[in-house]
Amino acid sequence: MEDNKIEKKIDEDDLLGGLDIQSTEEIDIPKKLVDQVIGQEHASEIVKKAAKQKRHVMMIGDPGTGKSMLAKAMAELLPKENLEDVLIYNNPEDPNNPKIRTVPAGKGKEIVNAYKNEMRKVSQGRNNLSILIILSIVVFGMILSIQGNIMAFFYSLIAAAFIYMALRYNPPSKEGANIPKLLISNADKTTAPFIDATGSHAGALFGDVRHDPYQSGGLETPAHERVEAGAIHKAHNGVLFIDEINTLGLESQQNLLTALQEGKYSITGQSERSSGAMVKTDPVPCDFIMVCAGNVDAVQGMHPALRSRIKGDGYEIYMKNTMDDTPDNRRKLVRFIAQEIKKDGKIPPFDKSAIEEVILEAQRRSGRKNTLTLMLRDLGGLIRVSGDIALEERADKVSAKHVIKAKKIARSVEQQLVKQYIERRKDYELFNREGEEVGRVNGLAVVGNDAGIVLPIVAEVTPAQSKEEGKIIATGKLKQIAREAVQNVSAIIKMMDNEDITNKDIHIQFIGTYEGVEGDSASISVATAVISALRNIPVDQSLAMTGSLSVRGDVLPVGGVTYKIEAAADAGIKKVIIPKLNLGDVMIEDEYKKRIEIIPVSSISEVLEHSLVYSSKKKGNVFNKIKKIADDKGTMNGVISSPVRDLHVG
Repeated sequence: MEDNKIEKKIDEDDLLGGLDIQSTEEIDIPKKLVDQVIGQEHASEIVKKAAKQKRHVMMIGDPGTGKSMLAKAMAELLPKENLEDVLIYNNPEDPNNPKIRTVPAGKGKEIVNAYKNEMRKVSQGRNNLSILIILSIVVFGMILSIQGNIMAFFYSLIAAAFIYMALRYNPPSKEGANIPKLLISNADKTTAPFIDATGSHAGALFGDVRHDPYQSGGLETPAHERVEAGAIHKAHNGVLFIDEINTLGLESQQNLLTALQEGKYSITGQSERSSGAMVKTDPVPCDFIMVCAGNVDAVQGMHPALRSRIKGDGYEIYMKNTMDDTPDNRRKLVRFIAQEIKKDGKIPPFDKSAIEEVILEAQRRSGRKNTLTLMLRDLGGLIRVSGDIALEERADKVSAKHVIKAKKIARSVEQQLVKQYIERRKDYELFNREGEEVGRVNGLAVVGNDAGIVLPIVAEVTPAQSKEEGKIIATGKLKQIAREAVQNVSAIIKMMDNEDITNKDIHIQFIGTYEGVEGDSASISVATAVISALRNIPVDQSLAMTGSLSVRGDVLPVGGVTYKIEAAADAGIKKVIIPKLNLGDVMIEDEYKKRIEIIPVSSISEVLEHSLVYSSKKKGNVFNKIKKIADDKGTMNGVISSPVRDLHVG
């Protein structure tokens, strides 16, 4: 970007980061791929070092954060002059052990063509000799027939036919046995090879030998012609990229480790039932830089020795999924939009309003205040859909209205399912949107990463089934963190209630959670429902809530507050309680701002103050008791500043 396009004084509210532009057409795009990577500067620097020193790299992070792009960029940084062609020759002494030869890039094709020309000359000479012999026999027969021996001419024709067949009969395998096969050609490469071996089976990764159904009678294909190079051989002096490395079998990972250590690997038939299983070539060069990638759980599925090899001779990188919301990073996002438009090649440029709308969406998708998302693949999808809508409307440029339409069309599967789910719940009244009810609270949860949902929670107090003690029984397929969150809530209940509850069972039900519940963001919902049931104080049903809870009554931050608030608004809820520390994370769409009231809280006493119905005298006693506990124990408000675990359904 040119300096004269950046304003001297940058306003904090300037979504373009000080850029004085009217459309993406004015944005300069770097030529090198490594310079096009957005927000992963630490990873880019490591990739540059790794390319220079030929080090392996393992990148761990969420999908769409630039892992494959960095791997391709690494191939651009490697020198081209070291590229080689690989030839494979027939071995007359042992046909099942073909010989390997490496030559400079571009020479392989010349050698093969030279062999073919030589073979063509030999074949042409043999054909000429055959014709000469046949003509001689026919002429001799004609001479004899002229002298009176008529049958001699017919005999000469028969003899000529037999000789022609004998001389012409030479199986193709015999003719091509001495011609080498160009196994790997780098003649037309302008950069070091980049091979994406993601999802490759053993044959595609390590090479294979094709099966030969005709193995006798002179019809067989020479072994060296049936050999096929694998991805590791094609990546010689280049980059081998494997995404989701943990999906590769342990045996394949072990073979990959051998190739990394030796820098060469023989090709053999991968199937025991194939004739290729008998063939094993000399070691084929495979001195490549390995770049593997995966999610955080990919590390657990890796062969320990393979990871040790990468770690000992390379770098491990954790890819960021957010970056700081600064003017510089906003300008980078503007450049990203221009890059996506150029890469697509079919959509019109974005005007200023469309760029601002995309950056607002990047803020919203980050899920945290003062950050921008780096899940750029999904953001690129929004850019393309916006462009498609503009093309459909025959607009010269994409504007903000096209981006807003695209956000409604290009919803994730989770968002579409949640929309249907909410409509179905409305039909069956699975949650209330008005009135008051004892022991019932509208909780909030997220499905996937970007879809909120209303989660009704009901509590009931019954006489204890056990004579020894009362129990807290939670149902709804709760997973580990959710179960522990319920136990933490029980500490608050025990502290605030002077009554002996050892003779009572507290039942907590998460309604409609058929796929299970995980996370602790329903803590304040559970606490409110239980306190309501214990004290027989009704809860306002026009209100929903989300938030984690400490054993001292502090409301702690959670994730996904933006999507939860929007889900509550879509469900007809009028008010929503969220942790005060999450207030800066709220990035709801403009259409929701007038439809729902957001109430930030920092303690359980504030939650009860806003959720329990004011007409009850008992409510004041509960508040005083909770506040007294907070004063006696102290609170953690202001200490925790980043979102913790969230509640997930599904």
